[in-house]
Amino acid sequence: MKDIEFHPARVLAVSFLAAILVGTVLLSLPFCTSEGRTTDALDALFTATSAVCVTGLIVKDTPNHFSPAGQVVILALLQLGGLGIMTFSTLILLTARRKVAVRERLLIQASFHPGIPKDFPSLVRGIFLFTFGIEAAGAAALFLWFYPRFGAGRGIELAVFHSVSAFCNAGFSLFSDSLSGYRGHAGLVLTVAALIVLGGIGFPVLRESVALAAARLQGRRFQTTLHFKIVVATTLILVIAGGAGIYVLERGASMAAYPEGEKVLASLFQGITPRTAGFNSVPIETLGSASVLFLIFLMFIGASPASTGGGVKTTTAAVLALIVRARARARDSIPAFHRTLGPEIAVRAATLIALGLLVIFAAGTALLAVQPGLGMKEALFEVFSAFGTVGLSLGVTPGLTPAGKVVVILTMFVGRVGPLTLLYAVSRRKPRGHYTYAEESLLVG
Repeated sequence: MKDIEFHPARVLAVSFLAAILVGTVLLSLPFCTSEGRTTDALDALFTATSAVCVTGLIVKDTPNHFSPAGQVVILALLQLGGLGIMTFSTLILLTARRKVAVRERLLIQASFHPGIPKDFPSLVRGIFLFTFGIEAAGAAALFLWFYPRFGAGRGIELAVFHSVSAFCNAGFSLFSDSLSGYRGHAGLVLTVAALIVLGGIGFPVLRESVALAAARLQGRRFQTTLHFKIVVATTLILVIAGGAGIYVLERGASMAAYPEGEKVLASLFQGITPRTAGFNSVPIETLGSASVLFLIFLMFIGASPASTGGGVKTTTAAVLALIVRARARARDSIPAFHRTLGPEIAVRAATLIALGLLVIFAAGTALLAVQPGLGMKEALFEVFSAFGTVGLSLGVTPGLTPAGKVVVILTMFVGRVGPLTLLYAVSRRKPRGHYTYAEESLLVG
């Protein structure tokens, strides 16, 4: 009976849901609003879901509607959601010198997917050291920029909030126009961009990067994993292609009046942030249809596995590209960096993409049905942004009907927990039989 009740995916989904409900209650209380009034329950639920799912879509303006206490609650929720509830609970157990049970290990695996190494306690502590170390460094760098403009107190508040929000790929900002008003300030823009990339690259890659750097300093050889190579290569390609694509599409359009240096900086940032971060240095509503479609592509791919970001993940996109390349070269195997990917990886990648598109199609259809007058482009952009936990919008979010808010809330939740994880959570495992059916060919395509 216990095996039926316990399932890592199920507990993971419930833990996110519990955090959202607690956040909803807190954000609806008067002390969390600047006017001392209660926030509508649905709006509080939307904000809490967006924070825990590190999305950044908002129906209430964060700096104006919420009080400093409310902003602290949002900050705590997005930090909790970015790292994962079960990771926090496991750290508490380790700090208390309690033995971490197999179930807790399975929950961390379900949340971060890096496998369960022998030095599991050091893995969990490493996640926190990386997170708070990078966030602290980012906050210090941002404070140097904010301090001359806003003073010490406000500068610390802005630096900490934006550093945590950027590393967690959340996209929440204490500026009503996000970073659009500061797109020409390289110090701010590049620091936030670096935090987004570091948060979205995944903890296994960060851990391996430190090990690689240490080995190089000691003059030792270090063999990087295939995961490291694929994530780094795919991330570099997407960063360069993203920035170049926005520059080519918008340099003579929405960015026509910008100085050349500002065009390059804004394009680079706007090419990075759609991959689940949600900050914007250019008003999204001013972008052309080609740029919007390009951003949808980046939002769907998202960040890397075991990171704070969402989407179907860079490795999934890379596996799909490798499959296409292998088929184009008439190969039965899927080679990558002098290694061969197993068929189960190809099946998992195809499943993730299929489930993602299915969720987006269903959410888009539902949103168009309950939101009168909403255009196809705006609806698709909204649901891709919600599913990828991005937070960018074409101005649709504040005007959502109650039913529209529910659709986006559910899409954010599915996108953060993962459609495959939810599928595991609601399905019952059947004992595997020790047999397979006869194989038969099928015409495809």
